[in-house]
Amino acid sequence: DCTQPFGHSTSGSHERYKSKERLEWEAEWDCVRKMEAWMLENELASETETAAIRETAIRDAKAGRKQAWELFRKPIEAERKQLIHIFSHIKKQHPPSENIRQLGQELRQLMNPVLSELLKVARRMQMATLGSSSVARTELEAWIKATFELAHRRYHTHLYSETPRSALKVEEVPARYEPDAPLVNGFEVLNAYFDKVLDQYPHLYAFGEDVGKIGDVNQAFAGLQAKYGESRVFDTGIREWTIVGQAMGMAMRGLRAIGEIQYLDYIHYAIAPLSDDLASLRYRTNGQQIAPAIIRTRGHRLEGIWHSGSPIGMLLHALRGIYLLVPRNMTQAAGMYQTMLQSDDPALIIECLNGYRLKERLPANLGEFTVPLGMPEILQQGTDVSLLTYGSCVRVAQEGIALLQQHGISVELIDVQTLLPFDLEHRIVQSLKKTNRVLFMDEDVPGGASAYMMQQVLEVQGGYRYLDSPPVTLTAAPHRPPFADDGDYFSKPSAEDVFQAVYELMNEAEPGRFPL
Repeated sequence: DCTQPFGHSTSGSHERYKSKERLEWEAEWDCVRKMEAWMLENELASETETAAIRETAIRDAKAGRKQAWELFRKPIEAERKQLIHIFSHIKKQHPPSENIRQLGQELRQLMNPVLSELLKVARRMQMATLGSSSVARTELEAWIKATFELAHRRYHTHLYSETPRSALKVEEVPARYEPDAPLVNGFEVLNAYFDKVLDQYPHLYAFGEDVGKIGDVNQAFAGLQAKYGESRVFDTGIREWTIVGQAMGMAMRGLRAIGEIQYLDYIHYAIAPLSDDLASLRYRTNGQQIAPAIIRTRGHRLEGIWHSGSPIGMLLHALRGIYLLVPRNMTQAAGMYQTMLQSDDPALIIECLNGYRLKERLPANLGEFTVPLGMPEILQQGTDVSLLTYGSCVRVAQEGIALLQQHGISVELIDVQTLLPFDLEHRIVQSLKKTNRVLFMDEDVPGGASAYMMQQVLEVQGGYRYLDSPPVTLTAAPHRPPFADDGDYFSKPSAEDVFQAVYELMNEAEPGRFPL
């Protein structure tokens, strides 16, 4: 019985599925035999009773399989009948065509088709009748549209939360500052924030390498284990894979977990559970299971081959289903943590490794203010060039822009803030309408996140329409940064690189005004 086809019309596919199903069936049947032998050995049932159980199970399995198959096939056959009806109208309303005739015959001869096979034939009929405005072709287009909408509901929903607690629906609360707001180190902003939320959310836990006893390597959890206990702020071993697994398991059970991967360079060891499990959980359960875990890490720029990683392109490709947040400073990071803690979505938040000792004003409403996702922030208005970046590169861009101002070049600086999601309101294309030139900057390898941003702005937002000059990217070298100041300077974008890239862009537009 396990060798019967179940919805595939290609004989080769049948053979592959038969062998796979046969192996699984034999393994399961072996377990049943062992269970029966154990029951007989322990006198839990007689041979007559186990035989009756076995026959009942086989009968029920066959009946269930038949019912499931009929329930699966019935709506597809109804769709085929509707499509056959449309095809017959097309045949009557169009000049005789061998292609139309063959497509109609192919539709009727499909053996146990799945919905995609019907759609494939329908779309080819759509191609065969291009240029027609007949009633039948209109019916065909309506059928195709409805089928795609059905497929969207089945296969393209619940990648992220669609509930009222979606991170995209968290109300924006701006940071508020008192007139005498103290200027503190970036890590102190985070430390004060985590203190607030650990007190605010009794079900919140934080853990990772060195998070507990020493308060993490950059001191954002300093003193918090002593205050809230080892069960809520604790250390783990050097095991990125299971840190993610632990955070996901806790989140699935109703707790809130901040699992820390000490450096972004070591996120590679956690890609499997992040991509295969956390990113896909909601999607593969049709929204029935969630794990709003927050994975915290730090990266981008410092000094050293293992502590300056920025493999954002890899993360963008692997982690659809997890929000990817790239704050430029610790205040923005605190707002993003607060947004995620009020949502039922998972997120990866990447703090700037070289920003913990930089001074920031301490907000008065820590634990309350939020940063909305998918909303770029224009940090500086400009008219000549739009410069898009994120994370540590924001400060590099600001330094480069100051150099450009000395030469009369006006740059509009945009911090994209979050890469997944990316600019939900298409704010960036509005900047391109004004400047007509764009530079995409980051410290990933060439073709990484810069290429992703370019595709989003030029293709998705249609930004290509407004360009008077070719789009430009400014990225890191195609390798990890070597150690020390020279390694950093020669392998990652500098302020001087920003000046050169923008100046050359302006030279292409106005060579007389901006000579090389």
